[in-house]
Amino acid sequence: MAPLDRRDFARWLAAGTCTSLGIGRSAFAQQTAPIEPVCIADFRELAKAKLPGSTFDYVETGSTEQVTLRENTAAFQRLRLLPPVLSGVASTDLSTTVLGEKIALPILLAPVAAQRLYHPQGALAAARAAAAIGTILGVSSSATNSAEEVAAASTGPKWFQLYVPKDRGIARQLVERVERSGYKALIVTVDLGEWKDADRRNKFSLPPEMMRKHLRDLGYADVTDAMTPAEMSAYSTRAVDLTFDWDLFAWLRTVTKLPLIIKGVLRAEDARRAVDLGLDGIIVSNHGGRRLDGMPSSIEMLPAVAAAVDGKAEIFLDSGIRRGTDVVKALALGARAVLIGRPYVWGLAADGEAGVRKVLEILRDELQNALISCGCRSVRDVPRTLVMR
Repeated sequence: MAPLDRRDFARWLAAGTCTSLGIGRSAFAQQTAPIEPVCIADFRELAKAKLPGSTFDYVETGSTEQVTLRENTAAFQRLRLLPPVLSGVASTDLSTTVLGEKIALPILLAPVAAQRLYHPQGALAAARAAAAIGTILGVSSSATNSAEEVAAASTGPKWFQLYVPKDRGIARQLVERVERSGYKALIVTVDLGEWKDADRRNKFSLPPEMMRKHLRDLGYADVTDAMTPAEMSAYSTRAVDLTFDWDLFAWLRTVTKLPLIIKGVLRAEDARRAVDLGLDGIIVSNHGGRRLDGMPSSIEMLPAVAAAVDGKAEIFLDSGIRRGTDVVKALALGARAVLIGRPYVWGLAADGEAGVRKVLEILRDELQNALISCGCRSVRDVPRTLVMR
């Protein structure tokens, strides 16, 4: 990650957004050395300074009043860590396994749409960063790079997130392409749709080239260069299935041998049904507060889901992770690993692959420090008793 030069940081200060570093304007006047981001909040400000306002709003904002968006982070802050003393831990093992895959730390990159909006290399840069750190990239169907392009970008493990085409023939072909490309699992996101004031206010839409490529990447070969943006938007609405039910998973079992992960679970009864269907993983998530405002935070629903699953499937959590201590809390409450979305997008916007790597390195170092402070020798040995409300 290249240090920030004085011009970058001056723009940052001019916006009044430097509080996370604790440096004011007068202090900056005396700065001579380059400044480097030290926490996830710093990357958010860098991304805000670099991106067009409507693009930043697209990744940043949540549904309607954004209550759920705020609650995702506030709920983590209400949880307290109560570590034992005299634990004698000087180092900790951050490695773990997810669905049989060994990774260097329990922090995965969540599937995020339209990554070329934030950096020309988009998901290709994210794939290389994840591989360099030793973790898994979740690749969105809407990443604006094809499954094959992202697979070829790095040798690191990847999961593919499926927005299901209505045409089951195209859906089958897409899943078969994903499996041939070496992906290790399929994520099926079930909390679909977004309703965000900022995007409607900004009249936000993907650039036509990205929308056209996205549809063709899914397998819709009849999308032509002559189609207008409105025609492509209408085509996209018709192309993706928003009404599938639990039967989809039985159909997927006939199509692929890949492990199946359901993303968007908050209710214990839904988690039990996923277990009954033999699904391999459950991601406790409210879609980062983007879908429906007023939903509870992911972290407050995690204990009930973990109790319902009772070890019969692997549990993951996304929505709200901003610090290494957040990861510790999620592990203590039943998650095997967490996924981050906005934090690595901010890193991607700030500095491409190097920015994503730096975000992961910061969270890794914070996690290591937190585990040592809590007397935990391994991420696989974080006790429930560590967390209090």
